[in-house]
Amino acid sequence: MSTSARQALDRQATPWLFASALVTTAPHILHQAYWLNALAGLLMLRAFHLWRNDERLPGRWVLALLVLVGCSGIFMEFRTLLGRDAGVAMLVVFMAMKLLELKSKRDAVVVVVLGYFLLLTHYLYSQSIPTGAWLLFALWLVTATLIRLHGGPACTSSVTLRYAAILCLQAIPFMLVLYLLFPRISGPLWGLPSDAHAGMTGLSDTMSPGSISRLAQSADIAFRSHFTEAVPPKHKLYWRGPVMEDFDGMVWRPHDSRSGVATLENLSPPIHYEMTLEPNNQRWILALDAPVQLPENVSLDATLMATQRQPITERRRFQLAASLDYRFNRNEDPRTLRRNLALPQGINPQSRALAQRWRSIENRPESIIGQAQALFATEFTYTLHPPLLGENSIDEFLFQTRRGFCEHYAGAFVFLMRAAGIPARVVSGYQGGELNPLDDYLVVRQSDAHAWAEVWLEGQGWVRVDPTASVSPTRVETGIVDALPFGEPLPAIVQWRASWLRTLRYRWEALNNAWNQHILGYDPQRQRELLSRLGLPETDWRSLATLLGIICTLLVAAMAAWTLHRPPPIDPALRLWQKALGQLARRQVDCAAWETPMAVAQRVREQCPELAETFQNVVDAYLQVRYGKSNDNLKPLREAIARLR
Repeated sequence: MSTSARQALDRQATPWLFASALVTTAPHILHQAYWLNALAGLLMLRAFHLWRNDERLPGRWVLALLVLVGCSGIFMEFRTLLGRDAGVAMLVVFMAMKLLELKSKRDAVVVVVLGYFLLLTHYLYSQSIPTGAWLLFALWLVTATLIRLHGGPACTSSVTLRYAAILCLQAIPFMLVLYLLFPRISGPLWGLPSDAHAGMTGLSDTMSPGSISRLAQSADIAFRSHFTEAVPPKHKLYWRGPVMEDFDGMVWRPHDSRSGVATLENLSPPIHYEMTLEPNNQRWILALDAPVQLPENVSLDATLMATQRQPITERRRFQLAASLDYRFNRNEDPRTLRRNLALPQGINPQSRALAQRWRSIENRPESIIGQAQALFATEFTYTLHPPLLGENSIDEFLFQTRRGFCEHYAGAFVFLMRAAGIPARVVSGYQGGELNPLDDYLVVRQSDAHAWAEVWLEGQGWVRVDPTASVSPTRVETGIVDALPFGEPLPAIVQWRASWLRTLRYRWEALNNAWNQHILGYDPQRQRELLSRLGLPETDWRSLATLLGIICTLLVAAMAAWTLHRPPPIDPALRLWQKALGQLARRQVDCAAWETPMAVAQRVREQCPELAETFQNVVDAYLQVRYGKSNDNLKPLREAIARLR
């Protein structure tokens, strides 16, 4: 261990370490368990109390006991000591514990290094603009702390912060070069833990009463779309997700094995658009019905659902096209039709009897569908707070509660159709969206989550039927805010009516979208496009590494040349003295820069007696600054020079 590492820690440097620990751990309050936040906070407060009262730090056995308690609690909370959440929790707790053993400069350096490492962990949870701004501030403060540790007590706070800011600014050219030219790959540089993508919100691959209504209470953005042509009417915007064919009486699920491909007939020209899909840890793309053009590695299954092989764990952009009027699978596989007629035995007898009565009266499927739509148009309520349902959930919903969200209406409609002998299934996804007029992106939120039905009709194939439109037409025409009655628990950001609040939200979301598209979305494809515009159409990782090395070398050389050849800084006291000599020159007093202050004072007494006393005060203040004990106090000298005017 070096001598500097064994040095005792400067007491006045300790507050810098507390500040660094606080700014690097504070954002994790949003992600950690309450007891972990409380433990870390209490440890930091205890360490601050010991420092303030200059009390003895706890012994090693106390610290060992704290480590054991902390690790045990983390293991009980996460059932592991590995992974994203458990690993970050351990770093936060260890940072707080390290403040309880700050005895040497080596301990302080460990806190600084741990702070730098903690800054990286915040990007595992958020890559937003506020996160980036906070981490830049934290980087500046941690760097200033490192400078203060090695600068000693003579390094004032203003000098320390200014020097740290200069170092951070000098790093910006290297940051930009590395960002633009470092070889991009389509995955992370290291293997992320299995829980790195936990907590992502979005559609589930199952549907039960209440599942979509809970999701609709979130204002999180699911995806954004930018159309090449005009944005289609809202009632035509159905974004297709999981198609569910199996029903156990309460939960709808996709069928395990689907064979074949969809036979799609376009009845309208395709509409081209770009989708920016937020990570949801699922495989579906949520393409606009019906997709006619898909990117590479995305396939269309027999239910017209676009999927890729790997779950979407990072923000992705897709170039797509859709035909809004279409027919598909007019010659459906008989096994698929039988599967979409199946119902569990012994449940919902009233609904079965109603459907069979319709079938006995109306033989045409279109008439039976009309009967169901007419039923939903009478005395049903569209709400996010439906009552709980029991074993015969469809019967209770249709004949007792009559209150539900889109999953209730879609599930009940499909049950009635199957009971009437019409193949039907549930489709979940999103419906509608809100156009941001500032950047022309259509924003689709989790609150736009929706479920509808598809029925198979002879000669037409699968036809979309949205039973929610019968209950609340405004849900499809204008959106969920207008469809629900006042007081429903929609997110506040969705319900803002004031024009200035909406404009403010549009600006913020447009700024975030630009950040996502151009900064976070700088992927291998966009890197190739940039290099092509710079005259480098064919590049691989070797050529990029070579170019990166050359540019970084030139930057280092330029900064070294600037540092070596810039003029030395002028002493502040000398600068003020030269200012005083300038005042004398304007009054025709002969003086030279090499003369001593006392000689100049004598000449002033001879040539300009009325200034003699005033200038003598300037000389006394200057000599006090240069040779006295208060050589850092320039205020008397400035005041004396000001009186010369």
